[in-house]
Amino acid sequence: MAKEKQKIQKKELKEKEIEEIKKIKIKVVGIGGGGGNIVSEIAQIKNPKISFSIADTDAKSLKRFPKNIEHFVFGEKIAQGFGTGMDVNLGIEAAKSSREKIKNILSGYDLIIFIATLGGGVGSGASQVFAQVAKNLGILTYGIFTLPFNFEGKRKMEIAKTAIFELRRKLHAISILSNEKIFDVAEKSLPLDKAFSLMNKILAFNLKNLIQVIFQPGLINIDFADLKTIFEGQGLLTYLNSAQIKEEITKEIEKILSSPFYPYSIEGAKGVLLNIKGPKDLSLETVSKISKTISERVNKDAKIIFGISSQKEKAPTVLVLATGCTNFPFENFAPEKKVENKRKKKKIKIKEEKKEVAKKEVKERKNGIQLQKEIEKQEAEFLAKEKAFEPPTFLRKKLA
Repeated sequence: MAKEKQKIQKKELKEKEIEEIKKIKIKVVGIGGGGGNIVSEIAQIKNPKISFSIADTDAKSLKRFPKNIEHFVFGEKIAQGFGTGMDVNLGIEAAKSSREKIKNILSGYDLIIFIATLGGGVGSGASQVFAQVAKNLGILTYGIFTLPFNFEGKRKMEIAKTAIFELRRKLHAISILSNEKIFDVAEKSLPLDKAFSLMNKILAFNLKNLIQVIFQPGLINIDFADLKTIFEGQGLLTYLNSAQIKEEITKEIEKILSSPFYPYSIEGAKGVLLNIKGPKDLSLETVSKISKTISERVNKDAKIIFGISSQKEKAPTVLVLATGCTNFPFENFAPEKKVENKRKKKKIKIKEEKKEVAKKEVKERKNGIQLQKEIEKQEAEFLAKEKAFEPPTFLRKKLA
């Protein structure tokens, strides 16, 4: 009787957990033209609990995206329905002018994934406002951003770096991928649009696996609460990658942990969400090898959340989400510090100039005193010479 009661309680608890999972709502938002391109490919993930949006100031650009994806224009009064070029401030102001509209679009979601290409006004500027609005609403946020190509120039990269610096303050977690790495991965003969699509497909595959992990209960379950635990913090540098293990386990895991698109690795990560999706006969040895290889690469005190779920394919699929990675490529880049340093340098320069002026004044005063003494000395010498040529006293008396 007691065992039956326990079974019923367990069943009710599982049903309750599933019901809670079903309530979770996720939104993926592409900001700007580049973000829109990525989201239009990722939108192939079919799940009623996930919605996709593309936001831009350029009304004409939005027309080229699929109609089944929600897209909206913002900042009409500021940008007049056009793009913002490389003007980040224009992108920020455009988004700020539509803050209420953005708030309405983001409200009611548990997790928002922002995607944008950095280096332009909308991706680098407006993304900051979107992230801040979501933060104010208390929504869990994850940003995925791509860096510009090297041939696009230093100015674009500086804009991207500044945007990352600001976005880290407003997002719980952030992933940065390098467009430049496409040249290393794709075949040289591959058309440019297909090369771009390659990165988008990898992103879509990774997000699809992450979302499946949240929504599909497994043998060892990972749910939204676990994701929140891993994302606890601000601006956590995040590494997300997944793949099927078709060859030797250690070799394949190393590939997952060293994706060419990331300019950093999972080294030093303080939070790890690891999920292994495999057949029912998945061996303990396979699980042990995978988990050991990953745990050895992260911080020794890392919080590791482990899950196992089932799939029909025999080759297991491994998903790794590592947060708090330490080897950030622009760790020393801080626009505010640069400004502060300029101010300090200016103050030091002013002080030095004042010192020089003071020294000069002292020097000039000393020269004046010395000159006066020299004049007095010359006068004394002249008087002494005159005195030497004066007739003696007895002659002066006679002359008188």
